[in-house]
Amino acid sequence: LEAGFAKLPDLSLDGYTVSQSERVQSGIHAVKFNVEVTGKQCERSFHSIVDMLAHSRLSSAAKETALKVFTRLAEAEAHVHNVAVEDVHFHEVGAVDSILDIVGTAICFEALDIQTIYMSPLPLGSGFVSSRHGTLPVPGPATVELLKGLPVRFEDGQSELVTPTGAA
Repeated sequence: LEAGFAKLPDLSLDGYTVSQSERVQSGIHAVKFNVEVTGKQCERSFHSIVDMLAHSRLSSAAKETALKVFTRLAEAEAHVHNVAVEDVHFHEVGAVDSILDIVGTAICFEALDIQTIYMSPLPLGSGFVSSRHGTLPVPGPATVELLKGLPVRFEDGQSELVTPTGAA
């Protein structure tokens, strides 16, 4: 992942550290990937993220996967805010941790040759969350838009359990 992240052009992708830790969850061994944001984060437009990916040295497969995810996010945000996809500005999603989550997933999909994903119903949670647009219900409108037609469940407590980045 660190080698893959080094292939991104220098577009202020700093102010973070990447680490991993091993854990056992319900008797299953896993490796947890962590992105810790250490500096102030800026907003990015959909166009600037597309440009960043286009000018990266990522493989074409990783670029394509990351671009598909960001496009789905932009389409959901455009729908929710009633703007054109080209006019979408990512606030929380434009931050380095979301970019690294999406690009890191694309890198791993290729490295592990993942062709198909199966999922159980996603736990959406409930309550409210603060965002750049103010207080939003949980699940957030963009999350709901992204998960249309997919299996979900609501009985998992008061917190945001699936973000727009995770949904995409």
